[in-house]
Amino acid sequence: MTTATVVGSGPNGLAAAVTLAKAGVTVTVLEAADEIGGGTRSFEAIVPGLLHDHCSAIHPMAVGSPFLNEFGLDRHGLRWHWPDIDCVHPLD
Repeated sequence: MTTATVVGSGPNGLAAAVTLAKAGVTVTVLEAADEIGGGTRSFEAIVPGLLHDHCSAIHPMAVGSPFLNEFGLDRHGLRWHWPDIDCVHPLD
């Protein structure tokens, strides 16, 4: 049996884990943070109730990603939400 350990559960780590698993490799993903997802996570950072994307550069890249699009994630409930305003800054 072939095994692999992927360190980090951000977009790249999860992509690596999925690719290896699809090839029949038994994969263990290690993550130091309390939640998986790395740069795909959202959280309240500055203003309570206002969600911030930790590394928001992954989201526009994900929309056109051939890798992610091959999984038909819409069948599993993925819906892209498009903002009325593309870019803002929460501080004065």
